Amino acid sequence: MTKLLVTGAAGQLGRAVLNHLLETSKVSAGDIVAASRDTSKLADLASKGVETRKADFTDENGLAAAFAGIDRVLIISTDDLATPGGRLKQHKAAVAAAVKAGVKHILYTSMPNPDKSLVSFAPDHLGTEEAIKATGIPYTILRNAWYGDNYLMSMPHNLETGTWYTAYGAGKVSNISRDDCARAAAAALANPPTGSNILTLTGSESLTAEEIAALVSKASGKPLNIVHVTDEQLAGGLTSAGLPDFLVRMLVSADANIRAGNFDLVTTDYETLTGIKPQDLSAYLDSQKNALLGAH
Repeated sequence: MTKLLVTGAAGQLGRAVLNHLLETSKVSAGDIVAASRDTSKLADLASKGVETRKADFTDENGLAAAFAGIDRVLIISTDDLATPGGRLKQHKAAVAAAVKAGVKHILYTSMPNPDKSLVSFAPDHLGTEEAIKATGIPYTILRNAWYGDNYLMSMPHNLETGTWYTAYGAGKVSNISRDDCARAAAAALANPPTGSNILTLTGSESLTAEEIAALVSKASGKPLNIVHVTDEQLAGGLTSAGLPDFLVRMLVSADANIRAGNFDLVTTDYETLTGIKPQDLSAYLDSQKNALLGAH
């Protein structure tokens, strides 16, 4: 019996991975461990026969106890983006705990090209990848492209005003849905590729801001015009909208990364893992019409 553990099990990606382990990969609930800071949020999973364990990324010894008896662990990157260096410290604690616990295979959710990425949190991913490689334990690093889901945070407001202020420039981005990343992670956790591998999960096409805006407009039935701005103008607009500094830095750096071409890549790694093609952005946005229109 191979024991599989998913960290961040109460989060959006973690929950989706667990769902795909059970429903898509058909892994027995008894072989799955769901780990979270707050196990009370995992009661529904426990009712299905999934074991739940407390895992706090600020407590390395506690993590080692949570990972005890686990064969493969999926370390889902944490959401601590506000504390400088905090996220990488947490990730390194999880990697060290996996070593202490004798885990046989480490899987990790990273991002494309963290070594040259301009995104503010790229150093967290690069540092974590390096820590994993240094363990000598076989690994599968899943570099998730920019989620199509991210558009749901900004597009409802953009559609209300009819304008999308972007610093993409002429850059292109290949989006993939969070759920597709979860399906791929579940497939890799259930049946990891032999040895150590770095896989980049992308959509099947790279698109410009104008092409994305056309898809958003089609899905919502509302017009959306593009206005290209500088990084400084974008930061000013986001700050005046009341966003916290760390989030402004992240969003501006993501646009800069797209403009630099660092998100313009298409691979077949998703299809290799899952046996199917990723959902394209047009179909994803069509399925999210209510969210785009701000319906609750």
